[in-house]
Amino acid sequence: MKILMVLTSHEQLGDSDHKTGFWAEEFAAPYYAFKDAGAEVVLASPKGGQPPIDPNSEQADAQTNATVRLFEDEAAMTQLANTLKLSDVTADEFDAIFYPGGHGPLWDLSQDPLSIGLIQQFWEQEKPVAAVCHAPAVLVNAKTPAGEPLVKGRKVSGFTNSEEAAVGLTDVVPFLLEDKLKELGGLYEKVDDWKPYAVVDGNLITGQNPASSEAVAEQLLKKLKS
Repeated sequence: MKILMVLTSHEQLGDSDHKTGFWAEEFAAPYYAFKDAGAEVVLASPKGGQPPIDPNSEQADAQTNATVRLFEDEAAMTQLANTLKLSDVTADEFDAIFYPGGHGPLWDLSQDPLSIGLIQQFWEQEKPVAAVCHAPAVLVNAKTPAGEPLVKGRKVSGFTNSEEAAVGLTDVVPFLLEDKLKELGGLYEKVDDWKPYAVVDGNLITGQNPASSEAVAEQLLKKLKS
């Protein structure tokens, strides 16, 4: 079992003076779920090297058992500091692809031709594609072999409009993920804000928010084991 985790390289939160990146919990929980299940995990990002960690996800109130484990895990932090470039990986080498969220992917991975190409390769090879929180943004420009939006007619979740409003970034983000997924014909599903929720539709696995990261990882493992 070999899983590719793709992280954002984008660190500027729109036109604000704040930094963004990937959300630590949304990387850490799946990373350890995969590792503890015996999977080989490879990390990549558009620029390679150290992907930016959203500073808010390093605050005390955002810590979980998984993030504590991550920040104390020298091998994992070294691996994180040395992500491969997206140009150096292909779907052929892996069994599944997973995208952690954070606001960063809204800017870079949603538009990145290499990332979009990878997703389409995994899809065509009938391998699972998973994303959590803001990371379903990576799907918005992905197409099926027939040229339709990949999410069209498929059950999908992602960060809700009300969750975006709660963090005060409705007017900062380039698009609202809930609206965009619906606009593309996705059968968007959600539960109450901040509650864990993972949605599986064939090889597409998506989760609503940071609390959903472990559930998405578990569904991906279940899919690979079946």
